[in-house]
Amino acid sequence: MKTLRLLATFALSALPLMRAADAAAQRWTQYEPSFKAFAEQDAAKPFPKGGILFVGSSIFRQWTTVADQMAPLPVLNRAFGGSRTGDQIARFDQLVPRYAPRIVVYYCGSNDLKAKDADTPPVIFARFKEFSDRVRRWSPETRVVYVTSTRSPDRVRKWEQVDHFNALVRAHCAATPHHHFIDINPALVDDNGHPRLDLYQKDKLHFHPPAYEAFTVVIRPVLERLWAEVNAAK
Repeated sequence: MKTLRLLATFALSALPLMRAADAAAQRWTQYEPSFKAFAEQDAAKPFPKGGILFVGSSIFRQWTTVADQMAPLPVLNRAFGGSRTGDQIARFDQLVPRYAPRIVVYYCGSNDLKAKDADTPPVIFARFKEFSDRVRRWSPETRVVYVTSTRSPDRVRKWEQVDHFNALVRAHCAATPHHHFIDINPALVDDNGHPRLDLYQKDKLHFHPPAYEAFTVVIRPVLERLWAEVNAAK
């Protein structure tokens, strides 16, 4: 009986990941052009393994100047727009082992939270944790840097869920070796705590270039420190 209960518990906990995998497979046609472009870029100019890999959704995909703003740190951006946490799991083998990064910088979850069929923050977190676990199984020494989902003006009613998701990831990063949590939301508000609308495009979700300058101020020092660590550990 105890074995049956354990199997039932496992099956129930696995269901959200299975549903996410099915949904990711259905969305592959949306992302396939991005991966074809990645392959063409890799063929034209192979990126050295062992660098810093940015993965995630359109917030990172639209950060087209990230390599320049992080230079001389060796940064490669392989984010693909519209993706959800389940897509990061589904495309893990096409992203992480392929480039063998020593640091992975992750931004994803916003699209999960805004979806009409949105899962709860714990379910979305479980998919981030699965990504985290896969990195650890593939390379235990690889650093994972989570950049917070933003409290964007287009989804004020979702801020509580955004905060919940971020809090779950923060706790996981604090308890997991080589995991790091970066909160970029304070850089996106004014002195009164209101979103700086000048940083946002008309959709009030995506950003103008000055926002990525603010990202750089927050993220770059962390990556510089971690890069020095991984090189010292060689």
